[in-house]
Amino acid sequence: MLDTWTLLIIDDCAADRKIYRRYLLKDPHQSYQILEADCAEEALALCQKMRFDVILLDFCLPDMSGLELFDQMQQEILEASVPVIMLTGRGDEEIAVQAMKRGALDYLVKQHLTQDVLQLTVRNAIKQSCLQAQLYKTQERQRLIATTALRIRQSLNLEQILNTAVAEVQQLLKCDRVMVYQFAPDTDGKIVASSVEPCYTVALCDRVETLEEAGQRKERGIITHPPCTLHPASLPLLPNTQSPIPYIYELGLCNCVNLKEQFNTKANLVVPINLSNNGNPTPKLWGLLIAHHNSGERQWQTDDAQMLNEVSVQLAIAIQQAELLAQTQASLAKEKQLNTFKSQIIATVSHEYRTPLTSILAAASTLVKHSQQLDESKQHRFLGIIEQKARYMSKLVDNMLLVNQFELEKPKFQPIQLDLLQFFADLIEQERETVGDRHELIFQITGNNRDFWGDRGLLQQIFTNLISNAIKYSPDGGTVEFHLIGKESQVIFYIKDQGIGIPIADQKNLFQSFSRGSNVDTIPGTGLGLAIAKACVELHGGDITLSSQVGQGTKVTVSLPKIFPTAQLFPSST
Repeated sequence: MLDTWTLLIIDDCAADRKIYRRYLLKDPHQSYQILEADCAEEALALCQKMRFDVILLDFCLPDMSGLELFDQMQQEILEASVPVIMLTGRGDEEIAVQAMKRGALDYLVKQHLTQDVLQLTVRNAIKQSCLQAQLYKTQERQRLIATTALRIRQSLNLEQILNTAVAEVQQLLKCDRVMVYQFAPDTDGKIVASSVEPCYTVALCDRVETLEEAGQRKERGIITHPPCTLHPASLPLLPNTQSPIPYIYELGLCNCVNLKEQFNTKANLVVPINLSNNGNPTPKLWGLLIAHHNSGERQWQTDDAQMLNEVSVQLAIAIQQAELLAQTQASLAKEKQLNTFKSQIIATVSHEYRTPLTSILAAASTLVKHSQQLDESKQHRFLGIIEQKARYMSKLVDNMLLVNQFELEKPKFQPIQLDLLQFFADLIEQERETVGDRHELIFQITGNNRDFWGDRGLLQQIFTNLISNAIKYSPDGGTVEFHLIGKESQVIFYIKDQGIGIPIADQKNLFQSFSRGSNVDTIPGTGLGLAIAKACVELHGGDITLSSQVGQGTKVTVSLPKIFPTAQLFPSST
């Protein structure tokens, strides 16, 4: 089937117009829709109403010359790609030169005009016009793509990149809406950027409903207008284009966007946004770049699809650059945090080790030099000092190593089924053996504490750090209470002391490493105990809170779920 081209004959001679029409309609290679005008005024009116593919223009017209009409049409009406062929009854080369200089595509003398010559001239004019139009469109698209790519890459902020991209593409395609849809790891996702024509009214959604969600909604009898349902068959085929949608199918994507149902759109154009995949030949599907049109008939062209695909490539590069920058910034921030942490460790160790080392050296030196002059009780006292300070230093090293492990990567959570009554009773008894006469440890149990799964080592860290803090920060002695309360799905325990308490201004930072109350005075400590306890509680999926008043003591409460989901992976028992 031949393409039909629209042609306008402007000539004041009806006989000549009839000849031209007959010649052209006999052309076996082209099909024409021919309109006629016998004067410049009528020709201008026709050109204002419709677009012509070719114009045959007679040099001599009753109301103005053909050159004058040509100049006026170029200034007011004609597009640069519409070819004009000048006709005259005289073989005047000067007129021919003037016409060609003004932009006429060709020049024919009526006396020498034959059927073959006219057919060939018009066909060549159409061919050349198409080539020029295609070249112009390609150049314009490349210029616009370059401009868009430049604007996209002027920012490394991902949100700004996406918003810039959809706005630029909407302007390039002159469509109702352009958006970027980002897939999430579970194949569900949402619209992360959108540009809508101001006059285009539609209920916008920010995510796409999965097939499973759509099925559940229908089972419940909910008939409200859904978000976009993901299904590959719902993407319409695009007429007269080399559709980019098959690229998505080739990636094996089983969920796509049902834009036609969601937005009631008449034409959709979709291309994938593919990121390089660490040398893997199969790209990583990051999302979709989508253009759709609803405010009138829209036949997408191959150039539209190619342009959208080129923008998606530029967008993928910009996204990867933004993600790389974010990763680099995160790495730098982590490195800075670790460097700060290492500096704090060095400062803490150098400070906290100095005092116990001095005491150990003094006690050891006294025993070496004066052991014979010291009675047995004094020797035991000096040995006790050495043991106490050595234990403190050992505990300090353990805490440093544990906090360092938490900072670098979380330790493995290995829950087992625990008898909490026996577990905490043993720990309380160990503390009673080391605590002085000034402190009294009270252990109270209520509720059902069976069927608890927890990590023995982490749970011991929680208890040891909280109970040692309660004792240490009660320098005048008093009772330290440990209450264990069993609930149906969780256990709660709290440790309460009668110590110095914590100023309210300091309480918000106490669960951070190296944070201590401003009223600790000369009481030794590193500020790591509560940070370690909090990290261990969070690994259990629990919560830890603190309440305190200066001079009245402190209460730290821990709540832990009885059965952590990952406990099913470790079906061992005590």
